[in-house]
Amino acid sequence: MKSTAFRKRFMKHQQLWIEVVVRISLVISFVLMEKLQPFERKIHPDELWLYKNPVTESYVPSKMLWPIVVFAPIIVIFVMYFFRREVTDVTQALLSLTLALGINGIVTDIIKLTVGRPRPDFFWRCFPDGHANPAMHCTGDPSVITEGRKSFPSGHSSFSFASLGFISLYMAGKLGVFNEKGRGQSLRLLVSLLPLLIALTVALSRTCDYHHHWQDVLCGSLLGLFAAYFCYRQHYPSLDSPDADVPLVVSNPVLDTSNTASVLPFKTV
Repeated sequence: MKSTAFRKRFMKHQQLWIEVVVRISLVISFVLMEKLQPFERKIHPDELWLYKNPVTESYVPSKMLWPIVVFAPIIVIFVMYFFRREVTDVTQALLSLTLALGINGIVTDIIKLTVGRPRPDFFWRCFPDGHANPAMHCTGDPSVITEGRKSFPSGHSSFSFASLGFISLYMAGKLGVFNEKGRGQSLRLLVSLLPLLIALTVALSRTCDYHHHWQDVLCGSLLGLFAAYFCYRQHYPSLDSPDADVPLVVSNPVLDTSNTASVLPFKTV
């Protein structure tokens, strides 16, 4: 009897479990890819000046970035739940967020490993004593050198915009910034733009501390923003919709993740 009841509950939420498994798979893949070696791009002596910027500590280190990326949107989602008491919205928001972060992480790492662009401070990672050899064989710490070949695109930038970009879209939908509910109300617009300003600050800091070239930051930011937008639209209507604050599974029950896949027909935003 218990097994039958469990099977019925599982079948009822089968698609939800599939969505969870997909996200777990993305996280595992990302962790494994972090350990892979990037392409070793050849550096000619006449271009070394590009990579001789000073070695500095990150203005926004990873131990500060990850709590922002992971917990900031979760806090916003549950604060919204406190006011609206909609469990479905929490579920759909978390599915959208985790999909955006997972896809962003995978794509960012694929590009990093394939391109293998040296960071602006790569010379000092490669030759800590400041003396390059004619063969251009690095003499520094192998792990530091490997990390120095992962400049493009900026992971800090892509993850900041994937996470905080999602918050911006989520808040814009809830506040009705682009529909009849809140259009023309500047305070609502500013609240929804604030997360993007924070993401921009994190991204720009990567050029100030010489950990990335400006192209790395620009492309990483666009990548994260695209991931946030497309994954948000898998679970929520366009921002100019009258139901922008309601998940698609509520406004369009055909898309309920407990029964069918969350596939969104393209609409204009």
